[in-house]
Amino acid sequence: MPQPPQPSGRTLLPPEDYVRSVPKSTGFACVFFTDEDDRPVQLRATYSRTHPWQFPGGTMDHGERPWETARRECREETGIEVPGPPPLLASVFGPAGADWPYTTWGCVFDGGRLTDERIRSIVLDPDEHDAVRALPLEEWRPLMPPQDFARLEAVLTARLTGTAAYFDTWGWGDG
Repeated sequence: MPQPPQPSGRTLLPPEDYVRSVPKSTGFACVFFTDEDDRPVQLRATYSRTHPWQFPGGTMDHGERPWETARRECREETGIEVPGPPPLLASVFGPAGADWPYTTWGCVFDGGRLTDERIRSIVLDPDEHDAVRALPLEEWRPLMPPQDFARLEAVLTARLTGTAAYFDTWGWGDG
C-alpha cells in the first residue's frame, strides 16, 4: 500500500523498498596503539595480501556498537583488554570496489601507548596474525600499500595533534 504524501509533497517508500534502494556497507572498528616512543604497533595478517599490516580490530557483528567491536576484536587478536571507550582518532570510509562490493566504514579508537614488555606479551591468534611490530612511521611505508600507509599516517597525526581524522580513500580493492 503506497504511503500518503508527506507535508513536503514527497511520498515515502515502505521500509522494505527503501532499504533495497540505499547503498549497502560493512562496518569495522579497531584500536590504534603505539609504543612509548610513538611508533605505531600493527599486526601482520595471515589472510590478506591487500592489507598485510593492520590495527587490532575487525568487522562489527549484528547488534554490536563500534566500541564493542573494537574492544572484542582487540581482546581476541592480542589478549589486550582495553578500558574505555577511549577517544575516537579517526573515521574511515572506503568505497565499494572490484574486490569488495560494499562501502566500508569504520572507527579507529586510541588504545594509548604500550610498553615494550606489553608488546612482547601480545598473544596473536595464528589464524589471523603471525607477527606484531612497532616501527617508526617511515619504516612502515615499504611494508604496506600506499592507501594503508596514508591511513596509518592520518591516524598517527590525529593521535599526536589531538584532532580526529576523516579518511575516505581506504578500501578493499582497485589498487
